[in-house]
Amino acid sequence: MLWKILVILLISMVPLIELRGAIPVAVGMDLGLPEWLVLIVAIIGNIIPVPIIYFFARKVLEWGSEKKWKPFKNFCNFCLKKGEKTGEKLLEKAKAGVYVALFLFVAIPIPGTGAWTGTLAASILKLDFKKTIISIIAGVLVAGLVMLAISLGLFRVIFGS
Repeated sequence: MLWKILVILLISMVPLIELRGAIPVAVGMDLGLPEWLVLIVAIIGNIIPVPIIYFFARKVLEWGSEKKWKPFKNFCNFCLKKGEKTGEKLLEKAKAGVYVALFLFVAIPIPGTGAWTGTLAASILKLDFKKTIISIIAGVLVAGLVMLAISLGLFRVIFGS
């Protein structure tokens, strides 16, 4: 049982896959775990990297933008400039609702809109840590519930169980 939990936990920690992939995999493989446990483990796995990303993503990009190896330097500069430019537009539009926008961005369970991307954006924009964490966790909870509902419904329709 422990290895099954570790599989779900590790899959939900992978960028772009996150719990959006871990929950359908766990349900599709019929690991024999209760759905509530699959959901909790996937949510925890998805949230574990968030503080690390928040505190270190911008620092790594800034560090990389000063390096001599041109491809890495260009990539880091591109990420910082693009992130700041896009973020400033978002901040102008969202103003006080930026954390609601962040929550909605993470809650929508489509590829590229998860906790990793949301936290990276918050880090680049230097958003408040506590408000960012609350928005990200709330978004992950909603995305997890949506993915579990979709996965259970889809696999029951396909396999008739």
